[in-house]
Amino acid sequence: MKVANRGYTSRFRWPRLATLSAMLAPSDTSTFCPIFAMMAAPAINAGDNAWMLVSTALVLLMTGPGLALFYGGLVRRKNVLSMLMQSFTAMALVTVLWVLIGYSLGFAPGNALIGGLHYVGLRGVGALPNPAYAPTIPQTTFMAFEMMFAIITPALITGAFAERMKYSALLLFIGLWSLVVYSPMAHMVWGVGGWLSLGGSMPTLDFAGGTVVHITSGVSALVCALYLGRRIGYPREPMPPHNLVLSLTGACLLWVGWFGFNAGSALNAGGLASAALVATQVAAAAAALIWAALEWWRSGTPSALGAISGAVAGLVAITPAAGYVTPLSALVIGALAGAVCFFMVTVIKSRLGYDDALDAFGVHGIGGTLGALLTGVFATRWINPALGPGAPLGGVDGHWAQILHQLLGVVVAWVWAAVATLGLLWLVDRLIGLRVSREYEIEGLDVNLHGEEGYHFE
Repeated sequence: MKVANRGYTSRFRWPRLATLSAMLAPSDTSTFCPIFAMMAAPAINAGDNAWMLVSTALVLLMTGPGLALFYGGLVRRKNVLSMLMQSFTAMALVTVLWVLIGYSLGFAPGNALIGGLHYVGLRGVGALPNPAYAPTIPQTTFMAFEMMFAIITPALITGAFAERMKYSALLLFIGLWSLVVYSPMAHMVWGVGGWLSLGGSMPTLDFAGGTVVHITSGVSALVCALYLGRRIGYPREPMPPHNLVLSLTGACLLWVGWFGFNAGSALNAGGLASAALVATQVAAAAAALIWAALEWWRSGTPSALGAISGAVAGLVAITPAAGYVTPLSALVIGALAGAVCFFMVTVIKSRLGYDDALDAFGVHGIGGTLGALLTGVFATRWINPALGPGAPLGGVDGHWAQILHQLLGVVVAWVWAAVATLGLLWLVDRLIGLRVSREYEIEGLDVNLHGEEGYHFE
């Protein structure tokens, strides 16, 4: 039986009666035959379900207000409302698409690359568990939890083209991207039968979204920044953040929400969730300290912007590894992420000259890539026997070949995101145009795209 790619393998056993009921019933068996459903389905654990509902809310918190405030404070005052609106739009638009077809493309039975249409309109997704993914919570809970990942991933991309994309283009691009890039990648890595899942031909360890979320969004962000070109005046004119209080508040909300993101990916309230939570905290703290220290050494002062950027880099890098590594390994991953992403954002970006406005690629693309590769080094069966008790996971277990598996997953994510994003940008540009006019960009997007202002001064 091919399995998905999160948590402990015992979560993926298919009870025979549950399989029989799925074959006989056209939809949720709790409505088809309640008595048979109670006999067939695994028992729902109230504690697991409560934790997963909380985790679902925490991941939504990461997009709005977390990411919205983090990004909103980093842009110029004339564009703060449009930046907040982009994250809010992702929350609404991707929710609808996920219910209609996104969840099915990601998690319904299909082929090695994409899910089928079995769950279109959430047909058959109800109060019973889907034992292929999480046998102790309703499939509705699992679907909602995964929905929050689908929401934040395209929202991360908006940091790259901040202050210069049309709102109509944003709507079309995010909608298409979530179906063409995100859902297939989620199926490949986490879906039963996916090419890169633990049961696939090239198992890639991605506990909570290093490849699925951060590499795809980060690489897509770079493609967007290159395709749209620089903002008017960049880099000649200074474009400092207009409100770092908002950004620091948003970063703190992201940090808190990330516990749902990573620890929730255990899909139960057991010890694996605890291990992922500790790894998340340690990596974020280490990366924040390293980034601040490097900035202090380089420029003479440790800035709030640097510290929060480092924390986010650490959170990104630990995401694929959170449920596979020890706290000390998490410390190393976080420290390396703080140093590598600092170098990418402060040195490489300026030398190459591209305008990734809010460093979505430098933090998410590079941090996600680093974290995915280091997962292959530090993953250990002592934290998560994902391939069965005694089976080695990563290099520390003696399974150095896992690094090659991780590298393949990284390459697939990079190529899939880059090619598809370029195609989608070309399509949207031809249909309605991508970039706002010069006048709109100079005056600000808040007034011109939304008819409102983020701030009013008497």
